[in-house]
Amino acid sequence: MVHISLSAEKIVELFGFPITNTLLTSWLVMAFLILGAYMLSRRLAVLPAGSQNFSEMAIDGLLNFMTTIAGNRKDAERFFPIVATIFIFVLLANWAGILPGVGSIGFYEEAIREEHGEAQRTFVPFFRSVNSDLNMTLALALIAVTLSHYFGVGALGAFRHAGKFFNFRNPINFFVGLLEFISEFAKIISFSFRLFGNVFAGEVLLVIITFLAPVIAPVPFYGLELFVGFIQALIFAVLTMMFLVVATKHQY
Repeated sequence: MVHISLSAEKIVELFGFPITNTLLTSWLVMAFLILGAYMLSRRLAVLPAGSQNFSEMAIDGLLNFMTTIAGNRKDAERFFPIVATIFIFVLLANWAGILPGVGSIGFYEEAIREEHGEAQRTFVPFFRSVNSDLNMTLALALIAVTLSHYFGVGALGAFRHAGKFFNFRNPINFFVGLLEFISEFAKIISFSFRLFGNVFAGEVLLVIITFLAPVIAPVPFYGLELFVGFIQALIFAVLTMMFLVVATKHQY
């Protein structure tokens, strides 16, 4: 029987704080990023070679792409550390979800079904795709939108930035400002559910395909998940860059 849980499963409780399988996976991804950054920074050379050459080529390519999104190099370089961090984390978190052992190594726990009063054994994996947890995608969306307002206030001032949403000059500007205010909440919802929906749907697809035909059939779907994971990370980064740039521009 295939068991699919919409929410992340609790593995253990630490000082009253539940540690879920998606949280464990996110810690592993962060540890990998921290260790990788440390190893790369130890052997920096004027003439790059090997892993340094590859990383610099990837970062430069991403920066050039973000420059086309931002419209100028200055804004792209200003927000690039934030956008690149989000992109790399989301990308590796998505790809970590298809590693061997993720979703397949765990334990069974018994739960009582309320409607029948029967004990049912369900499989709980130790690790699960990070962005299949709505809490994670919602946190990333809140970070992106909150930072856009932070930089908006810094660039325009508190009153001028608030004037984008609360404008009482005439009824049209008031209505437009109200729509802009509502759209800020819509950004958070669309940001979080877009990433969560795509990753969770991919996870469900892989579970079902692996259950029905576990040998060869899942292989092309793993390739598809690699592609979708990259596209979703890129979309999240592009939209974050757009929000940051737009928030710092004057409205006429």
